[in-house]
Amino acid sequence: MNWHWLTYFGDSMLLLPCAALILLMLLANPETRRATWQWMLLFGIAGGLVCLSKLAFMGWGIGSRRFDFTGFSGHSALSSSIWPVLMWMLTGRMPRPVRIAAITAGYVLAFFVGYSRLVIHVHSPAEVVAGLALGFTISTTFLMLQSAATVPRLSYGQLAMALLVPLFLINTGKVAPTQGLLERIAVAISPATRAFTRADLHHFSILTPPAGQMTLK
Repeated sequence: MNWHWLTYFGDSMLLLPCAALILLMLLANPETRRATWQWMLLFGIAGGLVCLSKLAFMGWGIGSRRFDFTGFSGHSALSSSIWPVLMWMLTGRMPRPVRIAAITAGYVLAFFVGYSRLVIHVHSPAEVVAGLALGFTISTTFLMLQSAATVPRLSYGQLAMALLVPLFLINTGKVAPTQGLLERIAVAISPATRAFTRADLHHFSILTPPAGQMTLK
């Protein structure tokens, strides 16, 4: 199993355009326009919590040494919030058993994206579990809100766009510079002169960082 390839299915370079596609497809179909605001709110909550948790650690060292927690795993949270919903959108024309199987596949894919973050040693178990729990809560809440609504039926043009955009991005394999961007933002808005790292969490006190490792502006 190529875990580095699989982990790309949680990268924001791929999934943020997919989230935008979901938004556009919801707006384009009269029967799902009401769900547009639900999606914007729920996905906004997920993205906001991920960013806030990472900024809190990078800028102020707020984390848990005991649980090796430096913030929600963004790949886990994004994949688990988006893939089940995207599968729901793509299979609107299909029979109910096919839709259920596709949504289930979205959940399974997200789970393995989270697992891949452990295999390649990017996140701790606590960060992956927290990210998956957040994302699955978002996607499941959204899908439950649509349980009594009309199932979206995309036009063939919409369906082609919804398939081609992710396939094109997967083919490029370009990774989003999210981590570096968040580090720069954290330093800009906090008193720290560099972003806190996992090494700081485990080896130094977050309240009294050693000289030469972390200084205040």
